[in-house]
Amino acid sequence: MREHTMYDFHTFDNPADLTFNQLLGINNQGLIAGFYGSGAAGHPNQGYLLTTSGTVGTFHSVDFPGVPQTQLTGLNDNGTAVGYFYPTNNGTAVDNQFGFYERHGVFTEVNNPHTPTQPNPGVLIENQLLGVNDHNIAVGFYNDASGNSHGYTYNINSGKFSADINDPFAVSTVAAAINNKDTVAGFYTDSAGATHGFLEDHFVFKTVDAPGATMTELLGVNDHGIAVGEDVVNGVTHGIIYDSHTGTFITLDDPNAAGSTVFNGINDKGDIVGFYTDAAGNTNGLLAVPDGDVHHHATHFSGWALDV
Repeated sequence: MREHTMYDFHTFDNPADLTFNQLLGINNQGLIAGFYGSGAAGHPNQGYLLTTSGTVGTFHSVDFPGVPQTQLTGLNDNGTAVGYFYPTNNGTAVDNQFGFYERHGVFTEVNNPHTPTQPNPGVLIENQLLGVNDHNIAVGFYNDASGNSHGYTYNINSGKFSADINDPFAVSTVAAAINNKDTVAGFYTDSAGATHGFLEDHFVFKTVDAPGATMTELLGVNDHGIAVGEDVVNGVTHGIIYDSHTGTFITLDDPNAAGSTVFNGINDKGDIVGFYTDAAGNTNGLLAVPDGDVHHHATHFSGWALDV
């Protein structure tokens, strides 16, 4: 454990692969969704749920059946996880991606009907689910035939997709997270090629740009309106925490980071998950918990099938 500003940082890497881990979502019981493996040819993504007790982590494999690669990206408090899978492992530049949700060990593929089955030459088929709230509303994006992204929500209970979520200033929009108030966090690319964070509520968009940053992405949001993500300042990627009520930012780097730090998920207790690059060039999973909070030392979970 390392102390840094207002948070204690912990590193959690699956012992099956200590070179590449990303922690992407955390629920209010402290259960974490993530994966290991870079996705390069011969180095496939493998999904997992992580339970923690202090600095000790236990990893539970969660892989879409019959495919070589799975990323587990988000989860709620009621036993539902989401992610996407690749039917091949030939390299991230050529592997198509398909969304799914998992509940009690049962996996269901989810792909927005607007996802092209034959995109333009050189464009991948991409459909990802990235987050899910306690109402089983999942959020994600698909790429059109030209490779531009469009966000959407998917109601797992009814099987219905929303209209496309496209920021009005965007050429490409990624919806990355959703809280229980149906606020969506994400990012978009404008016509000049710049990337901006956004918060969206019932198709009303608020652009979020970190001060001094050339790029901002929001990747997680909790029920208190606190969002997390990343920004780039002077060519360096930092983790950010954004308070939507005050419009203020906190910028933090994992104390072990020698390169980038990315915050990808936050729960209502303020626990943050993400990943950082160390001096050896490895990507490591991080958990940051508020300083001095004695209740943030163990995972408490129910309703989950951890033997999937």
